[in-house]
Amino acid sequence: MTELPPNPLSPQDCLVALMIAISLSDEHVRTAELLKIESAVNMLPVFAGYDIDRLRTLSQTVQDLFAEEEGLDALFGLIRNNLPERLFETAYALSCDVAASDGTLRQAELRLLEEIREELNIDRLHAAAIERGARARHVRL
Repeated sequence: MTELPPNPLSPQDCLVALMIAISLSDEHVRTAELLKIESAVNMLPVFAGYDIDRLRTLSQTVQDLFAEEEGLDALFGLIRNNLPERLFETAYALSCDVAASDGTLRQAELRLLEEIREELNIDRLHAAAIERGARARHVRL
């Protein structure tokens, strides 16, 4: 069984865990994805006061969960129990940004984004707007 971080997951931990999950979803963590996660944690107001040292612990937790048969369901359970509903769209937007950060959306990333959208009950129209914003922010010349 996966050992959880020493403290209960904070809402910020949940956001980070989903970003890490998207990065790990295709089994190839890319530098652009790691930089996007670090940048989000360092720059966005939702992460004000967040201990960036928790990234390593959360990364290991998500990796451990992904190694388990029902790990994704366990991750979603943690998210549902610890992330306030008012941050669901934020979580989806951050996940989309990580997925789009390397310029290519892979099948595994698209499937996980769909599952996140369903788990967080993101309205389809809102999801489309969030996805379009992520594409626009990460377009390459």
